[in-house]
Amino acid sequence: MKSVIAVIFLFMTANSFASTIETFKFENAEQEALYQSLIVELRCLVCQNQSIADSNAELAQDMRRKTYELIMAGKSEREIMDFMAERYGDFMLYRPPMEPMTWALWFGPVIVLVVGFVFAMRLIRRQEKTAVTEDLSGHDLERLKELQSETAASKQPGEKKS
Repeated sequence: MKSVIAVIFLFMTANSFASTIETFKFENAEQEALYQSLIVELRCLVCQNQSIADSNAELAQDMRRKTYELIMAGKSEREIMDFMAERYGDFMLYRPPMEPMTWALWFGPVIVLVVGFVFAMRLIRRQEKTAVTEDLSGHDLERLKELQSETAASKQPGEKKS
């Protein structure tokens, strides 16, 4: 009975996995390689975490078709990337150009990492300094200093200090 239910479920969900397969005819392998590299480098604006190669959104299909048309028109990789960025914005590029508007994208993660590291180190040092003195009373601190001075005085000159 379980296997019958599993088969029925499989048939019911089978069409949800189906997607249209686009077939484009290229004049040579170089054009096809350019097409494949471009559709992996362009981000789907609908899905935002997928390239247009991985997305089944209508916009991604349109972008793949436009990429094909531009390649067949003899455009270079740079010209196609510039066209797509101009039409859809720099967000659709996985590697946006280095310019003042995108400096936050390029340098932001490094700055956040450095600031976080500095903050963590300062917090750890502050906790180390306060941990010893918070747990001890004034009498305990005086006794600790006495013991440290007694140990230092009792060491022989030839002994190693630890």
